[in-house]
Amino acid sequence: MAYWLAVGAAFAGVGIMVARRYFAGGVCRSLAMMTGKSVIITGANSGIGKAAATELAKREARVIMACRDLDSGEQAIKDIRRKTRNGELVLKHLDLASFQSIHKFSEDILKEEQRLDVLINNAGIFQCPFMKTEDGYEMQFGVNHLGHFLLTNLLLGLLKKSKPSRIVVVSSKLHSRGNIDFENLNMTEANYNRAAGYSNSKLANILFARELAHRLDNTGVTVNCLHPGIVWTNLSRHMNVSPVVKILMRPLIWLLLKSPEEGAQTVVYLSVAPELEDQSGKYFGDCHEKPFTAIARDDGVAKKLWEASEKMTGLA
Repeated sequence: MAYWLAVGAAFAGVGIMVARRYFAGGVCRSLAMMTGKSVIITGANSGIGKAAATELAKREARVIMACRDLDSGEQAIKDIRRKTRNGELVLKHLDLASFQSIHKFSEDILKEEQRLDVLINNAGIFQCPFMKTEDGYEMQFGVNHLGHFLLTNLLLGLLKKSKPSRIVVVSSKLHSRGNIDFENLNMTEANYNRAAGYSNSKLANILFARELAHRLDNTGVTVNCLHPGIVWTNLSRHMNVSPVVKILMRPLIWLLLKSPEEGAQTVVYLSVAPELEDQSGKYFGDCHEKPFTAIARDDGVAKKLWEASEKMTGLA
């Protein structure tokens, strides 16, 4: 009896490890170094952004960590330095909920940096209660889309100067549930739905990346977007889950959800892989190109969203 119990436990253990490896997703196999290259990562103080910053620092990049919370950013630098002494780590304040902050950050970068090889638009907010940005926009649309839209446009000159360069846009598979309603781009409190707001903002990310790739054709600057997978990070902090439930869910979370390091693999892949140097306007997941969903392929909506975003951010 004991023998068969041991055999059963062994098979169960192997099965669990196989399942864990499956849910961990794809791995960046590229060994390319980033020596002499500069990278900006928004939201680099935690989660996927911090994991990407760690990996790119290991590859000897100059990593500019654009963070809203500087104290958290300082701690992130300490944590990264425990893992690697390679690369440079530069902490800069950036609040994507404030156009003023985005302009100040961009002005500083253009004055202080000689080059920008990779811009990683990673920071985001997930299913928060109804809130507005400093400029009056619904928080998820304002931060996830408009903030990165403005930031990217303000840094385009430096990216072009540094060609070949790359823009990496972190979206989500939940974009497939999104809808771009031009009569209701900026949700009001009365019609706010936090899940819909997030999906809409992630769809906007992809449409932005596609339109930007079209506009940057033959400039030496590529733009690609990605789904990182379902990753357990503090992005879920606004979800109403009790501490007891979180404790009980830990084994399932460990099995089914990616760690930040696993979730960062496609971000790193799009940032470093030599074979992607001339690839643009594409969608990736688990370090492989994926097909766009039908809703993300509408070039007319992408162009109209770009024009609306220019007006909302004051670029037009």
